[in-house]
Amino acid sequence: MTIVVKIGGSLTRTGPPRRLLERMCGRPGVVLVPGGGALADQVRVMQPQMALSDGAAHRMAILAMEQMGHAFLDIAPALFPVRTLADLTSAGGGTALWLPAAMTLDAPDIPQGWDVTSDSLALWLAARLAAERLVLVKAPGVAVPTSTDRARDLAAWSRQGLVDAAFATMALGYSGDIVLIPADDGALLDRVLEPPPPQGIEENQEGRRRS
Repeated sequence: MTIVVKIGGSLTRTGPPRRLLERMCGRPGVVLVPGGGALADQVRVMQPQMALSDGAAHRMAILAMEQMGHAFLDIAPALFPVRTLADLTSAGGGTALWLPAAMTLDAPDIPQGWDVTSDSLALWLAARLAAERLVLVKAPGVAVPTSTDRARDLAAWSRQGLVDAAFATMALGYSGDIVLIPADDGALLDRVLEPPPPQGIEENQEGRRRS
């Protein structure tokens, strides 16, 4: 089973997410995606100052994610860095950390602009890997609206700014579970990182949506 887990950039703005990263280590089949955090924020500041195009800002924001990935590797050396789909076969029994630049900077199927952030890039990777589940770890205490209707949930998440503007459209090409979870709900995080129940069994848990 493959699970893609995006660590929200908001979790890096007040200090290193050391405990969360350590919790994620040693999980076979888990691929972490770093958000850009304050590094991507700085790109937003620089864009109008330097009159940069959206395409340039998009590529710089991806490189911000790449830099954050190197920070994560320094904080949690047990993570296994991967840059390509082929690299994932070498991750063995550990947790992979995706450094996105090699696969995404020139990808023709990724719109270039601020509508696409690390949320949609994690979704894009999950689709490429045919991952069974995508988990987006959000700020502690965030309220995640859920229902039994995936389209309604996606619209609500977009409306509340929990995911970026491109996410709902890009999700049409992904059939796996999509889970949003606050970083301070460790018990729920552990549950969603476990393999799903047998086909035909649906679960409804606070803070998550099974597709």
